[in-house]
Amino acid sequence: MKKSVLKSPPLGWNSWDCFGAGVTEKQLKENADYMAKYLKDSGWEYIVCDIQWYEPMAKNNDYNNFYPLCMDEYGRLIPAENRFPSSAGGKGFKPIADYCHSLGLKFGIHIMRGIPRQVVHADTPIKNSPFTARQAAHHFSVCSWNTDMYGMKNCAAAQDYYNSIFELYASWGVDFIKCDDICVTEFRQWDKPYSADYEIEMIRRAINNCGRDMVLSLSPGPAGVENARHLSQNANMWRITGDFWDRWDKLHDMFTRCKNWQEYVRPGSYPDCDMLPLGRLSKNGVCHGPQNRMTQFTIPEQLTMMSLWGIFGSPLIMGGNMPENDDWTLSLMTNSEYLKMHRESRGARQYLREEKNGKGKIIWVSNGKKCKYAALFNTSDSEKTIRLDLCDILMPDEQYSIYDIWNSKEAGCFKNSFNAVVAPHGAGLFKISPLSEMEKK
Repeated sequence: MKKSVLKSPPLGWNSWDCFGAGVTEKQLKENADYMAKYLKDSGWEYIVCDIQWYEPMAKNNDYNNFYPLCMDEYGRLIPAENRFPSSAGGKGFKPIADYCHSLGLKFGIHIMRGIPRQVVHADTPIKNSPFTARQAAHHFSVCSWNTDMYGMKNCAAAQDYYNSIFELYASWGVDFIKCDDICVTEFRQWDKPYSADYEIEMIRRAINNCGRDMVLSLSPGPAGVENARHLSQNANMWRITGDFWDRWDKLHDMFTRCKNWQEYVRPGSYPDCDMLPLGRLSKNGVCHGPQNRMTQFTIPEQLTMMSLWGIFGSPLIMGGNMPENDDWTLSLMTNSEYLKMHRESRGARQYLREEKNGKGKIIWVSNGKKCKYAALFNTSDSEKTIRLDLCDILMPDEQYSIYDIWNSKEAGCFKNSFNAVVAPHGAGLFKISPLSEMEKK
């Protein structure tokens, strides 16, 4: 089995932005129920449980350093039963995965690169292997922000351990793996940057051999463009930024990151702009803003984020607690013309950027099926009229029909140029189509 080829970027939900490390089975199922009822018909399908599902006392976005983790006799992490009751009796995540599948959805989990430290210290045997945990672990390879794991040596013992955990995940029915502490290694002192490349390859082999197709997502970021070929060979998506939150400075920074990666977006391989911090966030603790808040992004800033993620072709992974979505948030996630653009358009590129001290205008364009798309961004602090020269991206002196995607209405017919009034920190998103012969008459 080779790496699966996704025809379009994945659409899903991840528990981190709203529940941190403390998500529970009840909360996973509530979000699955919401997705099945309101979003499945629009293409949303992945429910992903983020970090620390194997730690009984995890409660918020902070980590309990060196806390005992739940695992089986082969050192494979298993869900904490107090948080995920259906996992009791060795069932693991299979009951939750089965529940998601019964709704027509798919289920995913977060994992950390490597092998648990407490497994290594106990020198636990590796399933179906002559090796033990100490023979797999690289004792200098540690995560700078989480104490759970050692990284791996490039050896047969390490491959056997990865094979054993993916065999377990396949038996649970897992469809999506978010692997962390692997996409960028710039903070490690023990080896060169991106030194986890062989671990990425081990994970790819383990997925290929486990008997179940799984999406592989790599975090955190920023990934290096110089590693694009290796990433695309082994993963379906990879982070191009650090953790993204609901702040304008982080959003403005994404224009440069997307520009750097625009040549590498293609079917099956998707540079990832990170989760969408929309709706209800940080329910379990203060994290990059007040606890239990609605997104700090203004409505124009939300349109900017959605427009950039969409035209660039990033995966769309919702971060807020979906049962608390308001009508506005739901409308962003179910806009049919937007999702069609996200699914079908290709060749997105930054067409223009004119800014002074981070304020001005940015235009992105992409190719649809028999149409073009244009996103007009106002990065200034006041309303701005932005002009798009149609003759630069289309045939000059021809008339084109322009559809306003966010306002769900025809903007009219235009020749050579088009002007849009855009709110501060906001965006306009437009579909540009040639007129039919009948319309020309």
